Amino acid sequence: MDMGNQHPSITRLQEIQKEVKSIEQQVISFSGLSSDKNYKKLERILTKQLFEIDSVDTEGKGDIQQARKRAAQETECLLKELEQNANHPHRIEIQNIFNEAQALVREKIVPFYSGGSCITDDIEEGIQDIILRLTHVKTGGKISLRKARYHTLTKICAVQEIVEDCVKKQPSLPLSEDAHPSVAKINSVMCEVNKARGVVVALLMGVDSSETCRHLSCVLSGLIANLDALDVCGHTEIRNYRREVVEDINKLLKYLDLEEEANTTHAFDLRQNHSILKIEKVLKRMREIKNEFLQAQNPPELYLSSKTELQGLIGQLDEVSLEKNPCIREARRRAVIEVQTLITHIDLKEALEKRKRFACEEPPSHQAVWDVLGSLSEIQGEVLSFDGNRADKNYIRLEELLTKQLLALDAVDPQGEERCKAARKQAVKLAQNILSYLDLKSDEWEY
Repeated sequence: MDMGNQHPSITRLQEIQKEVKSIEQQVISFSGLSSDKNYKKLERILTKQLFEIDSVDTEGKGDIQQARKRAAQETECLLKELEQNANHPHRIEIQNIFNEAQALVREKIVPFYSGGSCITDDIEEGIQDIILRLTHVKTGGKISLRKARYHTLTKICAVQEIVEDCVKKQPSLPLSEDAHPSVAKINSVMCEVNKARGVVVALLMGVDSSETCRHLSCVLSGLIANLDALDVCGHTEIRNYRREVVEDINKLLKYLDLEEEANTTHAFDLRQNHSILKIEKVLKRMREIKNEFLQAQNPPELYLSSKTELQGLIGQLDEVSLEKNPCIREARRRAVIEVQTLITHIDLKEALEKRKRFACEEPPSHQAVWDVLGSLSEIQGEVLSFDGNRADKNYIRLEELLTKQLLALDAVDPQGEERCKAARKQAVKLAQNILSYLDLKSDEWEY
């Protein structure tokens, strides 16, 4: 239809659709809750556009009615997406874990910076446990969930860094105030910085409404200016002391910038992250080696070359930069397990092959352990090829097979023979590792 002859109602619907389209990406990537200001703002805009669409006069014309219907459906779809993002079960899970972190900070960490209790191992372990649980929250590749998980992890990891710095740092400072007139001023600033650490932690975790990031940032920048104005020429020790305090302030300023960075960066999307790409490259090669080995007509020919290359892949994973990102750390941990499991499978196949070639008499209990190891080798080959979830029949079958092998090992009586005891213990550990690996392959985790 010629734009000059287009019906005004169609034109108006197109204008509304354009306005709706302009906030579509904001809705798709919305990572907050339904109580957030931005949620209410987006909901208000979309609801207003629905009213605007409804008010368009179709004059009983079929083409306008269809256009209005499409515009309404598109807007309602976005409204539904917004609601689902805010109320997704895994988004609620992230928030519940964050609430636990807030309680830990409020009750244990903030009081420490106010001169109260001390930081104990239990507190550090509590933070680590929270980070680990957040890392394992499934996002299903959904942008809003990845973003929510990343933002929450970033804050809690920052708190962990601040706490660890405070606990592990063993300064020989402050210096004696008799050394130089400037030392008293630096000591005073350092006391302010120590107090500010607690405020930064409280701000990051949303447990302090009496301070703002902007105001604290101005205060800290003012402290740096005061330190810069001090004349410490010719006093290397005092200059180093001042530099340490300035570095501490700059760290706190970096933490205060996290909230703004979280809203402007796409760091939550790790698909193009250099470390993740390196891990994926290693996994791709590992899968090629695995498929080649499992499908080989004569596996013994591949024992040495496969293990040598797989050990090289472990070395490449050791070199991956974690970037202080728990999700990258978890991705690397899983990749190492994948490669090590394949190495273990090849080692077991090689051991069974050697035993077959150099058969000798042995106690029945030892023979029973080797029989189980033979079965475990076959099951492990299937587990390596498994690609499903815990609801799959094949998962249940493999789990039952492994449980039976554990029961068979439990029934083996070593009759006091130490060599048999050690072999049974190793076989039990192998079966348990295969079970753990099956769980890892089927838990549908993604970074």
